[in-house]
Amino acid sequence: QVHLVESGGGLVQAGGSLRLSCAASGISFSIVSMGWFRQAPGKQREMVASITSGRSSPYYADSVRGRFTISRDNAKNTLYLQMNSLKPEDTAVYYCNTAMGPLKRLDWGQGTQVTVSS
Repeated sequence: QVHLVESGGGLVQAGGSLRLSCAASGISFSIVSMGWFRQAPGKQREMVASITSGRSSPYYADSVRGRFTISRDNAKNTLYLQMNSLKPEDTAVYYCNTAMGPLKRLDWGQGTQVTVSS
């Protein structure tokens, strides 16, 4: 059974940092592209970063490029998102999932809440 468990969120002041983790099980983690997504209240879920299985050519949304860094540890089946210089507009629930198109998405986990105060 597939499980995606996100953790590491919290409340932080603007300019602060957080590191999110996503533990994946039940999938061949090392061979799939993975991504971080977020959903703010009243908004659609959006992808903010993705990384291929070989860690090449990471993708970043314009809104987070230069502040967020995606990485992965295939030996630990874990995906990370280092978030620096956080802004109030980064406030959202953050999720991880595959990054190979909507038809290949797994069931969403519970996400982890990130709240950035001004």
